[in-house]
Amino acid sequence: MSPIPLQLLPDSAHVVDGQLHIGGCSLLELAEEFGTPLFVYDEQQLRDRCREAVAVFGDGVAYATKAFLCKEMARLAHAEGMHLDVATGGELHVACSAGVPPERLVLHGNNKSGTELRTALMAGVGRVVVDSFDELDRLEDLHARFGLRAKVLLRLTPGIRAQTHEFVATGHDDTKFGFTVSNGTADDAIARARGSEAVELMGVHAHIGSQVFCVSSLARAVEVIAAAASGYHLPELSVGGGLGVAYVTGETAPSITEWGEIVKKTCADLGVEARVLAEPGRSIVAAAAVTLYRVGTMKRIEGVRTYVSVDGGMSDNPRPVLYGSGYEAFAPRTVEAERPMTVTVVGKHCESGDVLVHDAKVPADLAVDDILATAVTGAYGHSMGSNYNKVLRPAVVFVSSGAARIVVRRETFDDLTRLDV
Repeated sequence: MSPIPLQLLPDSAHVVDGQLHIGGCSLLELAEEFGTPLFVYDEQQLRDRCREAVAVFGDGVAYATKAFLCKEMARLAHAEGMHLDVATGGELHVACSAGVPPERLVLHGNNKSGTELRTALMAGVGRVVVDSFDELDRLEDLHARFGLRAKVLLRLTPGIRAQTHEFVATGHDDTKFGFTVSNGTADDAIARARGSEAVELMGVHAHIGSQVFCVSSLARAVEVIAAAASGYHLPELSVGGGLGVAYVTGETAPSITEWGEIVKKTCADLGVEARVLAEPGRSIVAAAAVTLYRVGTMKRIEGVRTYVSVDGGMSDNPRPVLYGSGYEAFAPRTVEAERPMTVTVVGKHCESGDVLVHDAKVPADLAVDDILATAVTGAYGHSMGSNYNKVLRPAVVFVSSGAARIVVRRETFDDLTRLDV
């Protein structure tokens, strides 16, 4: 098997004496300095993707923080001109704690509590994406009790099944999200919102799923929600996010620019005059990071397989367990070497299903204590991580211009008991 394709590595990846450097920093040296597992992000790539999104969508683009959020990432996205999409009170708190102005935040969620809504409106959040009639009830109650009025988008369900994993498909009719277009519920929601003193209806929103490669599906969603909103003369139309990224050899994905140009062309062809909004997340951060692990054991079962156990696992990347997601593995000490050996990379958790990479291709001389890396781990690793088996959550470092800085420290054992009473 050939070396890992360079297009799966962060933009700043380069090889020095056979070893991989990112952001001017040696991955082997980072592993020694900060320990493993370790998330390593190419900071300039994060900035470049934010700038690309702003360039194609303008001021209406929001970073979907569920992909990866810490205070420094919130500051970075805001500094590069993006709004931030937050889906819970917790994400709202992190963004506000990072100093992001509340008016630059878009609040999502299919089951926002009254407390979350009140907190967001008291803070002055820029938009609330309303997901249900029950939520409209809560907003009207808050208006009656406290005089709070929200600027809202209505999330519509366009009836489109994206070509992606069923767990992250959200645009078909059988979903927990939004007001269904096909049965008239969307029209009812628009009529109610327009007649309510509790909200100012700014527009409509749709999101058909995550890890979507087929841009025609994304364009079709625009067509459906634009038709649903036609005649109401609403000033905003959000196309959501969901653009896919390449994770393994042979995969390709549209760029943010290509996606944006197709969305804009579709809107122009339909005569849409509304301000077009978008919410990229994975496509901003996924390819900007790698995760570093240390090999602890290697178990060879003749005629069956070889297991390579590392010091992380499903607690820092649950996507393979949840969705069967594929990844590539490589050894940073010899990144240009052939990878002829097939192994299964597993974690340290008490689960047979704790698999990071099925049938990973690795160098023939991979050994215990080697640093092993997985690529394209910038999205939904840190953010979906857990303390299963009381494993400590990894540190996160940003690298740029030969310097590395911790943006999330590694947990300690004392952190594991700090909430206990």
